[in-house]
Amino acid sequence: QVQLVESGGGLVQPGGSLRLSCAASGSMFSIYTMGWYRQAPGKQRDLVAVIRSGGTTNYADSVKGRFTISRDDAKNTVYLQMNNLKPEDTAVYYCHVNLMGDYWGQGTRVTVSS
Repeated sequence: QVQLVESGGGLVQPGGSLRLSCAASGSMFSIYTMGWYRQAPGKQRDLVAVIRSGGTTNYADSVKGRFTISRDDAKNTVYLQMNNLKPEDTAVYYCHVNLMGDYWGQGTRVTVSS
């Protein structure tokens, strides 16, 4: 079983930046494929970015060029650097890993508003 704890959300103005962190338990973190998802009010939860063991990444088209996912295996942590934030990025952001089942963090809220 894996526990995921997100942090770093908050209120930011359009054009601003935030960095989200997700700390994971477990001794095999370096082989996990980690993902960030987000869920806006009244909408489904969507994939934002994923990073695999070794560092390969994929992004949703809506965040390409603005968001960067990275990982620090020594710290069992995955990050999401979000730049040039837009109001449509407002959502609760969740960290995810699939290990013979889906594991989610509790979520961290990001609000982009002037």
